[in-house]
Amino acid sequence: MNTFLAQSPWLSAACAAVCALLACALILGLLLKTGLAWRLATDVPNDRSLHTRPTPRVGGWGIVPVATVAILLLTPSIWLAAAGAAFLAAVSQIDDRRGLPARVRFGAHVLAVVLLIVVNPAPAPWWALVVVGFLMLWLVNLYNFMDGADGLAGGMALFGFGGYAIAALSGPVPQIDLGIASAVVAGAAAGFLLLNFHPARIFLGDAGSIPLGFLGGALGYWGWLRGVWPIWFPAFVFAPFIGDASVTLLRRLLRGDKFWEAHREHYYQRMVRIGIGHARTALIWYCGMAAGIMLALCALGLSPLLQWMVAAGWAVVLLAAGVGIDMRWRQHRSQSSVLEKP
Repeated sequence: MNTFLAQSPWLSAACAAVCALLACALILGLLLKTGLAWRLATDVPNDRSLHTRPTPRVGGWGIVPVATVAILLLTPSIWLAAAGAAFLAAVSQIDDRRGLPARVRFGAHVLAVVLLIVVNPAPAPWWALVVVGFLMLWLVNLYNFMDGADGLAGGMALFGFGGYAIAALSGPVPQIDLGIASAVVAGAAAGFLLLNFHPARIFLGDAGSIPLGFLGGALGYWGWLRGVWPIWFPAFVFAPFIGDASVTLLRRLLRGDKFWEAHREHYYQRMVRIGIGHARTALIWYCGMAAGIMLALCALGLSPLLQWMVAAGWAVVLLAAGVGIDMRWRQHRSQSSVLEKP
């Protein structure tokens, strides 16, 4: 098996991704067909939801088992990332079913991230590892914030982990384990996306979004540790997700809102609400994600200074896109106010 992976890394990654897609789609399809999905976790819409019908939140029941088992079998060097994802999925499922105090949930997130960094420390100053750990914790949680529109979180995982896989396998010295692990997660996300694209039949739920966010940070950290990519690369790949969640949180903090409460202020939520719709919103985000990943892959061949300049330029582009959405949102609210007047 290891010889085959070494001799045919791209074919191995493709086969692993397809198998993960089929396995995830099969598991989730059976959960829906048997009705078990509804008993495991169901999202009941409220006035802050974008959907109108109760929808099972069982995406994690397909993605996490498939991804973790495949990583343990095919890429055992990254076993701790798989173990951390499985641990967080279990904690999140308990929270979905019975509810856990915030300190317990956050403590589990911290434990998984700290263990990954302590067991596999990067050759960097302690303060740099603390910053990286904080950013990984943010990535763990932001996936949960973005699991609200049909096809969005699943598509972002497909593109993001697919970008990881391409970067890991196309370098001067291919990192086969990292590439195949990333391809497996991307494939599992694609299997989930078959049932999550508009009109969504399932959502990720905490047991899917939290482990996916952790894997995004863990595999991104692993690539930095192994010298596959600079520290900016994982943030660049998931920049639309990170930007939306970060700006929205900052706005709510500045207004003194209870940022942990459900709301409809994310950019993707505003896009759906102004009439773009779930499907077109997802497709627009896919285009942005694909463009950013291609730009990041091209930037890997540049000097460090130019790399950071490209990253800064892409941040400006995303900021401008956010400003454009804000302007459309204000126009929409203004027109709605006029129509509501007697």
